[in-house]
Amino acid sequence: MTMRISRMTAIAAAAVLSLGVAACGGDDGDDTGTGGTTASGIIGKAQGQKKLVIGVKGDQPGLGLQTGTTYEGFDIEIGKILAKGLGVPESGIEWKTTVSANREPFIQQGTVDLVVATYTINDERKTKVNFGGPYYIAGQDLLVPTDSTITGPESLDGKKVCSVSGSTPAKRIQTEYPKAQLQQFDAYSKCVTALAGGQVDAVTTDDIILAGYASQAEYAGKFKVVGKTFSTEPYGIGLKKDDSDGCKKINEILTAAAADGSYKAAWDSTLGKSGKAAPTLDTSKLTNCS
Repeated sequence: MTMRISRMTAIAAAAVLSLGVAACGGDDGDDTGTGGTTASGIIGKAQGQKKLVIGVKGDQPGLGLQTGTTYEGFDIEIGKILAKGLGVPESGIEWKTTVSANREPFIQQGTVDLVVATYTINDERKTKVNFGGPYYIAGQDLLVPTDSTITGPESLDGKKVCSVSGSTPAKRIQTEYPKAQLQQFDAYSKCVTALAGGQVDAVTTDDIILAGYASQAEYAGKFKVVGKTFSTEPYGIGLKKDDSDGCKKINEILTAAAADGSYKAAWDSTLGKSGKAAPTLDTSKLTNCS
């Protein structure tokens, strides 16, 4: 009798174990890790593969600028900090150029694991993706020729204003300043080229992006940032909507970076070269990763 009970107990235990394994293997497919890790999302991939694909801008001086196969800028340095915190070496990072219009699709389709690309956190985007951060607070402004009479958004009536398709700044011009003539491209660099050629009267996006363009040697003395911001743009780290654990980990890494000086070092080596002092990363404003 005792042997029969023991045998039945063993069979039941095996069945429970089998069900547990099936449950683990039947999740949403985000468990891309190997080597025994049970974590999913970006944490699982980082642990298992020691690799991450990070979407970044490729045409924004000081933030995300691609030269050949090399990327540099503040967003790139933030990406490196995040990868390191997740246990991924720099050699395990694949940088992938993104534009404003494809950031959500790239995340949703798994083309990238993270997006660090002057990516404003807003309610509409939060229905599609999750956000860690913000790691920087920018403000929408205008880049104009140095002799321009444009003094702010209120003087844009009838003016040709350029921004990027799918961007928050473009949508704000459409809804709040409808008398402006909005020209849209897929990259801010094309807007700046149009400004230099006289095809548009102003370029609009976040102040720090515009400052990066204005500081380029080829445009020295030609442009100015108006300096009258008309929005608040919290830059976040985009990742899959259901990866709340990954989001929380990102915020932990940013909190540590603010404390250990690596955040300031990232700024000083990139945007800090413009003479603008490093901002304080306010960790009390980090997202709740819902």
